[in-house]
Amino acid sequence: MNNKIGLIIKREYTTRVRNRSFILSTILLPLFFFGFIIATTYFSIKSIDKQHIAVRDESGEFKNSLKNDEEITFDFNNNINADNFAGEGYAAFLHIPADFASGKDSVKLISSKQLGIGTEEKVRNVIDDAIRDHTLLEHHIDKKLLDSINNVKPDELYHFSSVIRQGKKTEHSNAGLSYGIGFGSGMLIYITLFIYGAAVMRGVMEEKTNRIAEVIISSVRPFQLMLGKIIGIAAVGITQLLIWFAFIMILLGVASFLLSPETLQHTQSLQTAMSNQGNAETAIQFLSTKETFLSANWALILPCLLFYFLGGYLFYAALFAAVGSVVNEDPQEAQALMLPITMPIILSFIIMVSTAQNPDSKMAVWGSIIPFSSPIVMMARIPGGGVPAWQLALSIILLIGGFILTTYIAGKIYRTGILLYGKKVTLKEMSKWLFRRS
Repeated sequence: MNNKIGLIIKREYTTRVRNRSFILSTILLPLFFFGFIIATTYFSIKSIDKQHIAVRDESGEFKNSLKNDEEITFDFNNNINADNFAGEGYAAFLHIPADFASGKDSVKLISSKQLGIGTEEKVRNVIDDAIRDHTLLEHHIDKKLLDSINNVKPDELYHFSSVIRQGKKTEHSNAGLSYGIGFGSGMLIYITLFIYGAAVMRGVMEEKTNRIAEVIISSVRPFQLMLGKIIGIAAVGITQLLIWFAFIMILLGVASFLLSPETLQHTQSLQTAMSNQGNAETAIQFLSTKETFLSANWALILPCLLFYFLGGYLFYAALFAAVGSVVNEDPQEAQALMLPITMPIILSFIIMVSTAQNPDSKMAVWGSIIPFSSPIVMMARIPGGGVPAWQLALSIILLIGGFILTTYIAGKIYRTGILLYGKKVTLKEMSKWLFRRS
């Protein structure tokens, strides 16, 4: 029996590893990942369009307070008004009334078209700073003293550090790095579940429609065939996963030398007004600091990533194989039967996105324990280092029990479905097969 399963595993592994699509996807995905981060950084810098804003300051208080920078230039030109600013080549017109602080009037930014969210936020911040300084001066704060305070950098006043203390063990915290590793690990498992789960289903469907399964089953039992196919494709997935990880580590190391710290810092400053700031900062941290990246607890992350990848794959691959065994040649039939399998995977991804930002919420805890979602959700929690040992142990035990149960269920369905031709099978009929004696 073991020898027959071994032959099936070997056949599935060698035929897929030698396939041209496997070689191309193994090389291209890390390159796509690398290119995406580089392109995001590059275009965020090159897309800077310096905005010229005309200012009419009727209060006369802001000429020295509205500072120009590399993104925005303020031009105090009394010949420009709300009617002619666009014709004079200005992106917007900023009107500051004489009694702006009375509450009767307001500061207005007038533009002929929608300004970017970053530009509006930048102008608002500059005005806020100017009004704050104006208020302080009204309260007899010395101008030189105020300028000296504004020029002091926070790093010169204090050093901020965040640490995690568990018992006697203390280590530095890096929320951005934990978010990036957790999100990336969960995303990787999410993608590979679909890729290799679908590969199992397609393989079973091809063998069934080509009647190859009939020939193979004359030598091995249906359960042996299903088990060998699942394990063989799992070995392909693990091989590709390890190659991807090594490749990405190399590319990240190369990227940290290609992009200067000044470029990365500038890119980060451009993202402060964007709604997806967390993702941008995570990408920048990955590129800019190899030492920080390597300081993560890889002794725990890598074994867990390997286990949850394999456990999640075994949990779902058996179900994909069961679907493939009952489908004939109708794609719509396959999609309908796949829906109960794919929905938990998609839901797990949604929970994982929230978990990466809030790893200790109730939804995150339960999502990381329940076998249907734990392969994806738990990997979003582990890099942060705050997962209690009992939760990790319970998650592992339930996932092992879960894939044993799904393999048993899939085996019962597979045994009947693989030799069933020309009949459309319903979920109700498949459930009856579970209680049929072998």
